[in-house]
Amino acid sequence: MIDIRLVREEPDAVKAALGRRAVDPADVDRLVELDAAARSLVGRRDDVRAEVKALSRRVGEARRSGDTTTADELAARSRSLGEEERALGEDADRAQDAVRQALLYLPNLPAEDAPDGAGPEDNVVVRQWPDEAPTYAEWQRVAHWDIGTELGLLDMERGAKISGSMFPLFRGYGARLLRALTSYALDRHADAFEEIRPPTLVKTETMVTTGQLPKFADDAYHLERDDLWAIPTAEAPLTSMMRGEIVDEDRLPLCLTAATACFRREAGAAGRDTRGLLRVHEFDKVELFAVATPEQASELLESMVARVETMLRQLGLRYRVLDLCAGDLGISSARTFDLEVYAPGVDLWLEVSSVSWFRDYQARRGNIRIRPAGGGAPIFAHTLNGSALAWARIWAALVETGRRADGSVELPEVLHPYLRGEGVIPAPGASGQAPAASKR
Repeated sequence: MIDIRLVREEPDAVKAALGRRAVDPADVDRLVELDAAARSLVGRRDDVRAEVKALSRRVGEARRSGDTTTADELAARSRSLGEEERALGEDADRAQDAVRQALLYLPNLPAEDAPDGAGPEDNVVVRQWPDEAPTYAEWQRVAHWDIGTELGLLDMERGAKISGSMFPLFRGYGARLLRALTSYALDRHADAFEEIRPPTLVKTETMVTTGQLPKFADDAYHLERDDLWAIPTAEAPLTSMMRGEIVDEDRLPLCLTAATACFRREAGAAGRDTRGLLRVHEFDKVELFAVATPEQASELLESMVARVETMLRQLGLRYRVLDLCAGDLGISSARTFDLEVYAPGVDLWLEVSSVSWFRDYQARRGNIRIRPAGGGAPIFAHTLNGSALAWARIWAALVETGRRADGSVELPEVLHPYLRGEGVIPAPGASGQAPAASKR
């Protein structure tokens, strides 16, 4: 959440910054009013509390001096004020909760260097690789769901039978490719990121810390009986590993990576890019996450983007880097770079990674602070995260890009060690090839 002191002291600056994200200035005005009311109630409660304490001392003095009449009168006054204090305390708690709820719904302030714009159409293409667009052959212009069915790699029909639509089922070489990608990514980041295997189901506070709740509850899977949430990304549990803690500055940056399944309802996605793996409810992803000082954050953001780009080049996929405009940033983000790969079979750019810098927005929600090496009061940390990578769309782009004239699929060399040295998914009918998924 944003710093309430900034809202109090510079409301016009906050309105201007959030105006870049199309936030109604009235929302900031309402927050200012709620905060003023809460502070007034807290002040009144504290004044009454102080008066009760003073009366208690006077009651004791009167009793010690033998003035029982005065003591009884003061005690009665103290009891009356005590009731008033309790009522004011309840009102103050409700008012402070209203302030927190309003803060939880307000998005982060965009970074000054984030481009202006209202939506995806205003995002800025920073660069693409290779510099000149490749030429794709006719056999690469086949959708991955058709390739997957033909080669027995992907069975969306049985996935739907088991769990419902938009839950993919990978088979044979298809499942092995998914596993190879995960192993490759974890090894690729082992030089600087500690590997974590976090829980997949998390508490409500965990989702609140990263900003998925309360605003985006409809997009998440909730197990009401246990009040647990299926994670939409490993960012959620990784961030909450440090929730409520003070981290020594000399431990930073703290860099973590995790491979998990991710779950998203994709509310409102019906009928829009829902074929094959373009938009699914469950997918595997390797996440990068960092807790850093404010001074370390900018360099970390650049290095995380560079890691993703290196992977995409090693996988031989055409990609582009987008600098997201203020109007398209996620609620928690101050700056985000999206990386998209081109899938020739569906003729679409597919987002496969978002690398984001949240400044202290998540740290304030989760109370994650830094103990400065030089002494002084703890300060809020900065957090960053990025997908490296999300595999469903990478899988789609790989089988489309790697498809050969005979129907086989050539896979990138960096994956061969994770596929027992094999680099080609055989064509239909080739020796060792699994049969295509049969129709029910």
